Amino acid sequence: MFAVVKIAGSQVEVSPNAKVDVPFINGNPGDIVEFSDILLFEDNGTTKVGTPLIKGTVSAKIIEHFKGDKLIVFKKRRRKGYRKMNGHRQQYTKIEITNIKI
Repeated sequence: MFAVVKIAGSQVEVSPNAKVDVPFINGNPGDIVEFSDILLFEDNGTTKVGTPLIKGTVSAKIIEHFKGDKLIVFKKRRRKGYRKMNGHRQQYTKIEITNIKI
């Protein structure tokens, strides 16, 4: 059994008891969050595709917040002496899927 869910603007494939890294979600570790934007659901060979969504909820528990790997942003204009270097670390949330209810 699995579902494709829209979480914080990105589509994520989830299944019960799976741990997933998603873009930052407001909440404290230990909080329960629910997602209702289910795009696809599959169970024992039967597949439901939403048009555009399927009614139901996916419950998850927030485990932790963390930052991703550092990305280097480098800008340069040739022959002008202009060089600029920046770094960026995106914030993510690790969640554990507890229940899929359709």
